[in-house]
Amino acid sequence: MTKSMPRYLTEKQVAAFQRDGFLVVPDFVSEEHCLALRERAMQLAEQHVPSPEQATIFTADGKPLHAGDDYFLSSGEAIRCFFEKDAFDAAGHLRDDAHLCLNKLGHAMHDLDPVFDSFSRTPQLAAVASDIGMIEPLLLQSMYIFKQPRIGGEVTCHTDHTYLWTEPRSVVGFWFAIDDATTENGCMWALPGGHRLPVRERSRLNEARTSTVTDVLVAEPYPLDSLACL
Repeated sequence: MTKSMPRYLTEKQVAAFQRDGFLVVPDFVSEEHCLALRERAMQLAEQHVPSPEQATIFTADGKPLHAGDDYFLSSGEAIRCFFEKDAFDAAGHLRDDAHLCLNKLGHAMHDLDPVFDSFSRTPQLAAVASDIGMIEPLLLQSMYIFKQPRIGGEVTCHTDHTYLWTEPRSVVGFWFAIDDATTENGCMWALPGGHRLPVRERSRLNEARTSTVTDVLVAEPYPLDSLACL
């Protein structure tokens, strides 16, 4: 990435990102691209649904059920399905079609699937990364989160730095709303200036590299009364 790359963001937008730690860019992705991603995610959900023996429940409420699961731990170079915790009935069968029971797909669609690959590597994204000061950005992981309407658990306030630890902090997440997101259907929330606060927790592999453990660095929770709806 060179300094001569055309800008995408205005100076005002860059200043807002540096101040708040997040930035909303309306209409960055066309409706056609959103539809293509949704359709491809549905296809991948059916193609990669694991057997009942492999099925992994993904939770983000501070009590991870997937922490010691190799299916999850080795997913950085694969396309895998992770279910909501209420996806299965008492007999161990899916309650509905796979794409209606999944929490997410992850974590290497950007490398292994042509639709997500082309979406993840565009001049517009490269320009935004350059505008916010990234010199040699690398794609680490990709996810498609379903946000099911009737099943699933709470996603507690967190920073991705907890799970994608670098020193100094360098991870930037790019999130795209495939559908209209509101407070009624599960929009994203952010904490203005949260990137300057001490990180509360750090997730890491145990010494045997068979499970993740979470170190509490600051016991005080994030100030939820300051959250902004995106």
